[in-house]
Amino acid sequence: MARNNSGDAMARKIAVEEHCLTPGLEDYWAPTVVDLPAKRREEFYRRLTDFGEMRLSAMDKAGVERSVISIAGPGVQAERDSKQACAKARASNDFLAREISKRPDRYCGFAHLPMQDAKAAADELERAMSELKFHGAMINGHSNGQYLDHPSLAPFWERAEALGALIYLHPADPVTPAPVLDGHKGLRRATWEWTFETGSHALRLVFGGVFDRFPRAKLALGHLGETLPFLLWRFDSRAGPDFYAVKLAKLPSQYVKENIVVATSGMCSADPLACTLSALGQDRVMFAADYPFESLAEAAHFIDAAPIGEDVRNDICFNNAARIMKLQ
Repeated sequence: MARNNSGDAMARKIAVEEHCLTPGLEDYWAPTVVDLPAKRREEFYRRLTDFGEMRLSAMDKAGVERSVISIAGPGVQAERDSKQACAKARASNDFLAREISKRPDRYCGFAHLPMQDAKAAADELERAMSELKFHGAMINGHSNGQYLDHPSLAPFWERAEALGALIYLHPADPVTPAPVLDGHKGLRRATWEWTFETGSHALRLVFGGVFDRFPRAKLALGHLGETLPFLLWRFDSRAGPDFYAVKLAKLPSQYVKENIVVATSGMCSADPLACTLSALGQDRVMFAADYPFESLAEAAHFIDAAPIGEDVRNDICFNNAARIMKLQ
């Protein structure tokens, strides 16, 4: 077992939500950090565009053997020209693949996809997994207001299911800023706004019957499931015949437990971890930090010291990601 600089034991880790920026996508990302201090924005940018010493050093200090790298959002999800989105997504994936090839022992990747065009997105997912050896895809929320339950995206879900691809749904700004947060800038984006936007997006897939139509589809959510594990009873209660009579083959909670896996990104707290493990089981939770937006060292220290059994810790930190994404 590895040890940190203080001599404390560290579990082996695969980190599954670790970000980068590739050339040509900077302008999409910039608006998401416009409210942060300039020094903070510059530090994020340096780390997002680094694939060498800074990233590897942070991984080493945290006991992270492999990082699954993905584009910092929104990327081409914010592009209105479909052809441009397709071209930029392909170029981004090729660039990331070249960087991964320099350290295949430490890095692997999630594809960036042009969800404006379902067939193009499906084709790029297949290319990224078969040719570039990526392990699924990360989608940064809606694409110009179109969510992933839209009927036009059925060809994408059909291909993703056939490929066994893990589709990681990452937060993004809502179509319009949530009025309930007006006057409270500190609640925007990562504090709270992105949580209910992304949790609601995932629930559209559940309540919209996507997992009935594609029962082997696999979705991942960060931040311990964007609050969904804490609300399973209520989803089942209100979907039932005494309330909204939602027409699904199973209870909503079953889809969350069977089709969704979650990561610990940005959630360094024992209480929500305990709730998530109780609700979903130890085989449905993976380790992540959300680097560089969160501290990899803090995330690692939290999970290494969390009050859980060693078998649970090893599953969260390494075994689940290795199994779910077929990492060697």
